[in-house]
Amino acid sequence: MILYFSAEGNSRYVAQRIAEATGDAARSIEELAPAGPLRLELKSGEQLGIVSPTYFWELPHIVADALGRLALDPDPERYAFFVATYGTTPGRTGVIAKGLLKRRGIRLDARFAVRMPDTWTPIFDLSDPDRVTAQLARADRQASQVAEKIAARERGSFMPLRTPAIARPVAHAAFLAARRTSRFRVLDACVGCGLCERTCPAGAIRIEEGRPVWVKGSCELCLGCLHRCPTFAIRYGSGSATGEHGQYLHPSFKKAR
Repeated sequence: MILYFSAEGNSRYVAQRIAEATGDAARSIEELAPAGPLRLELKSGEQLGIVSPTYFWELPHIVADALGRLALDPDPERYAFFVATYGTTPGRTGVIAKGLLKRRGIRLDARFAVRMPDTWTPIFDLSDPDRVTAQLARADRQASQVAEKIAARERGSFMPLRTPAIARPVAHAAFLAARRTSRFRVLDACVGCGLCERTCPAGAIRIEEGRPVWVKGSCELCLGCLHRCPTFAIRYGSGSATGEHGQYLHPSFKKAR
């Protein structure tokens, strides 16, 4: 079984590529039980895969929470792997995933990373379609290579550009600050369709009087609401960057909607 979290489709795509190469099934973490022990029924020797985006050099909260609740029967034949999708660096994601799984008695056999278009548009510009297409072509090649290694059950760390442990406290503090939902705003272009409310993995949005309102102090920071909005009415931050840098959904994600 391959578990993934994906707001804009990058990690979903990689999980599905690996599933196809290994004859496995990919399943969204959002479909799993939201609380309590997360028991997965795996056959003897069945692989366990985790595919996750990288947020501020670490795991999204929803992924870390799921890994911290996994409950599996011991199986010396199980092959467990982790794949990070990232824009600049996978940061400490592999190390964090390994530690969380170890606490649950699960050995992580391999760690990989696939570089994708970075959806953090407060900084990264995705408005040039030709540049995004080139990034996706490169990512497709990397995803194929990772899938081949996983199909062969290769072991070890294959993650580039890892960040030092000393940098994590600073990055984590920045991550917590960035997750504050007070940073979101809604333009008059909003039509009150409710898509943001229905798809927010943190349940942080509610439509009130025809407009989205953030009802929790923090969210996953996936920016799924911004990127999926059909009228591009959601912005993040006080400046104009997220408006100028455009929206992004992986092509395979668009087709599945």
